[in-house]
Amino acid sequence: MTKNFLKREFIGLRVRIIEATDKSLVGLQGEIIDETKNMLIIESQGKIKKVAKDIAKFEIEGMIVDGKKIKYRPEDRIRKIK
Repeated sequence: MTKNFLKREFIGLRVRIIEATDKSLVGLQGEIIDETKNMLIIESQGKIKKVAKDIAKFEIEGMIVDGKKIKYRPEDRIRKIK
């Protein structure tokens, strides 16, 4: 996975949850409509779902992303991911 991808803006990208401690979230897919330090807010089938970053692995635009590695505010990710 490229570090540059992790430094991108995620809002507006397609996402699918591929692994989560809450099994009911696995397979959820949609569009990222907002992001906080600890959450991705996903619109899926007209509903809004808030998913904690640290409990899941995401497939974002074909790239596998461990939520624990992106647990920063979006504006801080650029500086902190090395």
